Amino acid sequence: MVGESLFSMLWGVILSLLQLVVSLSLATATVYLGLRAFDRTTKGINEMKEIKKGNVAVGILMATIVISIANIVQAGVENLTALIDPTASLEIMSIALLVGVAQLLVVLFAAVFSISVALKVLEKITIDIDEMKELKKGNVAVAILMSGVLLAVSFVIRAGTVGLVKSIDPALISFYLGG
Repeated sequence: MVGESLFSMLWGVILSLLQLVVSLSLATATVYLGLRAFDRTTKGINEMKEIKKGNVAVGILMATIVISIANIVQAGVENLTALIDPTASLEIMSIALLVGVAQLLVVLFAAVFSISVALKVLEKITIDIDEMKELKKGNVAVAILMSGVLLAVSFVIRAGTVGLVKSIDPALISFYLGG
């Protein structure tokens, strides 16, 4: 009885550490992919060069992009790490993890896409302002406006992604696959 409890506790610690490693890996990958995607959408500005020069406006916007993407992707990461369940069979857990990774990729795409669309819409609304030129000049007011738009969009998009990641039950997938 004591041996079973000790084993159960150790197994729980191992799974918790696995969840931590998976979350850390996904967080790092998400930040990297988000910044790379943003870098590709901006023309005429080298974000890292601007940050090295001490351009606070670019720094504010880059930080907001990281926060916005993390906010949207959080639901996918939570779902994926929650699927590491010590009571599930190996088959169910394997299917659950595959489904979770697929959901996470969809959510990451939604995050990057929604941020790109938000920036393009803002660009169309603010006809008299060239946001990228203003950022390059260090215009903090423009960075704050863009950051506010990105954060607002990320909160709204996150609500949709929570429903998406919770809509697919890995146990049902296993059942339909004949498991």
